[in-house]
Amino acid sequence: MEIKTPISAEIVQKLRVGDIVYITGEMLTARDKAHLRALEWIKSGKKLPVSFNNSVIYHCGPLVKKVGDEWKVISAGPTTSARMNASTKELLKFVDSIVIVGKGGMDIAEELKGKGVYLAYTGGAGALAANAIKRVKDVHWLDLGMPEAIWVLEVEKFGPCIVAIDSHGNSLYDDVKRKVEENFRKLLDEL
Repeated sequence: MEIKTPISAEIVQKLRVGDIVYITGEMLTARDKAHLRALEWIKSGKKLPVSFNNSVIYHCGPLVKKVGDEWKVISAGPTTSARMNASTKELLKFVDSIVIVGKGGMDIAEELKGKGVYLAYTGGAGALAANAIKRVKDVHWLDLGMPEAIWVLEVEKFGPCIVAIDSHGNSLYDDVKRKVEENFRKLLDEL
């Protein structure tokens, strides 16, 4: 399924765990420092340079180089999302709908209910991701460093991503954890 930005609550509600998704439109990168600064600005009443509401947030620190007057993304693989668990839980209080893309999963299934999904993207696929990025539209907070800045990217059929946590409280990570625990108990009973 291809989804286009901006992300509506209707799109978010349709997505289910296990769905394969490609993204077309605008995607924002944000990592640890960008999440923390965004929360600081929100809490102090400052206007953010971008809106996280109805957006796709990609946990990524892209490798970008300047070519003439434009930025070119060389590699844009996902970073481990769990690092942003606490700040994301806080940010989700300020959005109506959102898509988060990253790797490794997050502990946010409850907070995403009714408003967002988490898409898993394959780690080590930075060159593949860069191919889907058609251009850099803007960059904010470059003072945080290249990987921590917010990059506003125009993407076309970015993916494949898998819906790993949906807006209905379902989580592939929780399902796998349950199955592992069940199998472990069975093994212990057999001993």
